[in-house]
Amino acid sequence: MDAMKSTMNNMMSALNMGSKKQEGEVLQPPSENEYKELREKYKEARQEHVFNYWDDLKPEEKGALFEQLQGFSPEHNNKISDKAINPPKHESEDEKPKLEQLPDSATTSTIDSKQEDLDQWYKDGLKLISENKVAVVLMAGGQGTRLGSSLPKGQYNIGLPSEKSLFQLQAERIVRLQHLAAKHHGKEVLDVVIAWYIMTSGPTRKPTESFFVEKKYFGLSHKNVTIFEQGVLPCINMEGKILLEEKSRVAVAPDGNGGLYNALINSGVVQDMEKRGVQHIHMFGVDNCLVRVADPTFIGFSASKKVDIATKVVRKRDAKESVGLILQKNGKPDVVEYSEMDDATAEAKDPKDSELLKFRAANIVNHYYSFGFLQSIPDWVHRLPHHVAKKKIPAIPFDSKDGRQVKPEKPNGIKLEQFVFDCFPFVSMDRFACMEVKREDEFSALKNAPGSKDDSPETSKKDIMAQGARFLKGAGATVTSEKEDEGVEVSPLISYAGEGLEYLKGREIRAPAVIEKQE
Repeated sequence: MDAMKSTMNNMMSALNMGSKKQEGEVLQPPSENEYKELREKYKEARQEHVFNYWDDLKPEEKGALFEQLQGFSPEHNNKISDKAINPPKHESEDEKPKLEQLPDSATTSTIDSKQEDLDQWYKDGLKLISENKVAVVLMAGGQGTRLGSSLPKGQYNIGLPSEKSLFQLQAERIVRLQHLAAKHHGKEVLDVVIAWYIMTSGPTRKPTESFFVEKKYFGLSHKNVTIFEQGVLPCINMEGKILLEEKSRVAVAPDGNGGLYNALINSGVVQDMEKRGVQHIHMFGVDNCLVRVADPTFIGFSASKKVDIATKVVRKRDAKESVGLILQKNGKPDVVEYSEMDDATAEAKDPKDSELLKFRAANIVNHYYSFGFLQSIPDWVHRLPHHVAKKKIPAIPFDSKDGRQVKPEKPNGIKLEQFVFDCFPFVSMDRFACMEVKREDEFSALKNAPGSKDDSPETSKKDIMAQGARFLKGAGATVTSEKEDEGVEVSPLISYAGEGLEYLKGREIRAPAVIEKQE
């Protein structure tokens, strides 16, 4: 097992080397002995074809290919590829998995919790923030390709009156929380820190770094914002052979959101958390414009339960909504995809409330981790499975004589991915918890192109503006508008979750409007 961990750490270290090269640096070709040694390694793994065009390459291309191939273990890649393509069958797979609701002791709902419990969790969470024990991990590796943008999705402007990006909305929520925690616990604002760790992919790292520098980190100290990169794996054909994107480059793809765990260790993030004394971590995806970053209520709830993992969920809209569900699978916490559930199970009603679905806890990729659990990553990360994603991958065909890339019209290869929730079954049920929240308050995904009915820039904007109008009404203001769907954008710097707007009581606000200064 130690050897396995060492191999994986070496692989990730080698992968990370690529991101540390100076821009424009020309790589020197390897020595003859270095070349022969690496080629023999790939030959033993039956992947020697990656050197098919070696003699055609210029010196700097040889250097680039050599460095890339050094970053992979072909033997390890064969093992995970074979296991993903031909998963071992267990005796229990012949039986239907036993699906149950999470136990009541592990769940709560902000929809029907006692107000005194919600207040206590919020208070406890804010205290932990004031003690600098809370950090945030953001998964921001995606590009806005579906949105018609080549920029990182976090830079996307969803059309708010303020034109704020997703990154800015999240950064300002951190700023606001730091102010709230300092105020409630008699500290200087600069002494309260929520460390922010942002995981990018190869294509999004440099644009993300440049964007944060350009925007002066949105008012946060650059010392408390860490941008790091997830790993990649070679793409393979349907038989497990590594694909060449070009004569001098292997086709690669990010290792899925489950690659987060290896990246946290190998980038030094977990080590930095330890130095800072971080004990509680909030993790989420960049595409949720309503996410309550480092939510004190969620942190306080999770800390009170003394769990290793907790997750936020929203109620499934109906039995046919295409979402993964968080539940017990064979006695372990797990996520079951909608495609894995038959109609009868999906439509089953809760025995305690016939108005509700039995399985309704929709996964929104919004999780809590104890620091101890992240510290234990090297002990279990090798157990995470790899999943097959069949894709159209531009590559050089195996029977090519001239080495020209072909862009396929149908899937020709496989990208190997890990899922962030595949570690859930590694914890016992008493170390796992789940908090149900209102969808309209905390979840609005940005996934589809402008003009789409659901999960589009338009729906994201609408949800933020509607939330702002609710904030104002809750503070005693009146919101009027000529159009039914118009709302109010409330800056996160003014209000994190509806607080701090008392000065607007009795005022009439005409929508659309932006509240960005406190009077």
